[in-house]
Amino acid sequence: MSKTPTMRLDRLLGNLGYGSRKEMHALAAAGEIVLDGVAVKDAGARIAIGPDLPRRMTVMGRPVDPPPPLIVMLHKPLGVVCSHKEAGRRIYDLLPPRWRVREPALSSVGRLDKETSGLLLITDDGDYLHRVISPRRHVAKSYLATLDRPLGGDEGAIFGSGSMMLEGEDKPLLPAILEPLGERRARLVIEEGRYHQVRRMFAAVGNHVLDLHRERIGGLALPGDLAAGEFRILDRAAAEGVFSA
Repeated sequence: MSKTPTMRLDRLLGNLGYGSRKEMHALAAAGEIVLDGVAVKDAGARIAIGPDLPRRMTVMGRPVDPPPPLIVMLHKPLGVVCSHKEAGRRIYDLLPPRWRVREPALSSVGRLDKETSGLLLITDDGDYLHRVISPRRHVAKSYLATLDRPLGGDEGAIFGSGSMMLEGEDKPLLPAILEPLGERRARLVIEEGRYHQVRRMFAAVGNHVLDLHRERIGGLALPGDLAAGEFRILDRAAAEGVFSA
């Protein structure tokens, strides 16, 4: 049986973005860090770090943030970028400010472009991130697309052929599934994540995507009660649901 890891309290809270070690010692001395109902006065004390920590510890009266690994489901709104470096409003601005300095750092699991909304996963778990995006896993992504022109009727066969080529590339796309939902609306399920893939697929058959929304990654669907710009922390069982489809 593996042992529960331990860490100095000041280092843990510093890694979670609460502040410097000096600030954590001041919080502890003021009785603002409580573990199992008892104020921890020594910020240098070692504590056990497990997934139950937010239920056992409060900082300034609020449950402590989950320790790594952290996996977050975000309903990405339009007009927000996924990059740490790109100019403009970023997905990380939608999360608690202290999360921007967490160690290890948070990264998006793949990306959605600025004008695409929907389900996005964010994590500090590198192994989980790479398992989700690995081509060997064949994790499907489902998108809802609103189109500029009516569907022609042959898009499903073209997208599902396994021989479709995108401009500037030398490798055909894996077969994708198109489900018409109306004259100018469709669901497209793909197993890859090439640059602007869905938009480029429709452009290749003479259409233009006006609105694009990702509703599902593998077996994980965006909940109807999670509004644009809101996020939810996933437990491990829920996060692994991605691989259940």
